[in-house]
Amino acid sequence: MTASATRTGMLIGAVLALTWIVLGFWAFFFVAIAIAIGALVGRIIEGKLSLAALTDVIRGKRVSS
Repeated sequence: MTASATRTGMLIGAVLALTWIVLGFWAFFFVAIAIAIGALVGRIIEGKLSLAALTDVIRGKRVSS
């Protein structure tokens, strides 16, 4: 059984909410940052996000199509 995007979102939300309740705001903040970084790394590994394009976005470069 594969997890749907809705289930995954609910799980991430539950983890973040429990982190906030049990450990406080700063722990919640760091867990949220870690989840975002993990998602970016996963997208790069899957080939759904170009690392070169990501660095261009961070640098503020625009790409004309």
